[in-house]
Amino acid sequence: MADSEVRIDEKTGLKILAKKSKVAPELKWYVLKAISGKEASVKEYIELDMRNHGFEDKVAQVLIPQENIIKVGANNKRVPAKRNLLPGYVLVEAALDGEITHMLRNTPNVLGFLGETKEESQRLIATPVREAEVARILGRVDLMSEGEEENEIPFFVGETVKVTDGPFSSFSGTIEAVDEERKKLTVSVKIFGRKTPMELSFMQ
Repeated sequence: MADSEVRIDEKTGLKILAKKSKVAPELKWYVLKAISGKEASVKEYIELDMRNHGFEDKVAQVLIPQENIIKVGANNKRVPAKRNLLPGYVLVEAALDGEITHMLRNTPNVLGFLGETKEESQRLIATPVREAEVARILGRVDLMSEGEEENEIPFFVGETVKVTDGPFSSFSGTIEAVDEERKKLTVSVKIFGRKTPMELSFMQ
């Protein structure tokens, strides 16, 4: 009867056994470290696991912050895609207790909590993320999702560009490769009559 309480009916004076009203758990944001490339499977597993155990009220959200980008594919075709803002990390809004902490920590492809510590009793303590930091990350996600054009890669393979910074400033070259993850270009520049590949940032 731990989930029940006794109250007195005002009209009859009889005792009535009633269920206690549930107190909403205190939710905080935590960061799980995951194997890079497995973030989506971690999110899917946690959501299914919480549903199966009836813990949706204790794990409210599982998020992978992403931004919209345009990838340059074959024949210089630009294709919409998504990219993780925080590779190797998954955000979880949860009310941690011993069981929930254990379940999240032992999710397949999860390496642990960001900033986790252990007490002398070996009980795991997960450190929540500051609300301001979460708001900043989620705010950036909202901004990125408003339109793909803002994130469009401004270069494509085969394009002729002019170097504007560094020792080869004012030299012209042809783009041979675009690395959108690192914001880098491989540009073939003719130096002393020979084509020389060099790596440049988008800003150069």
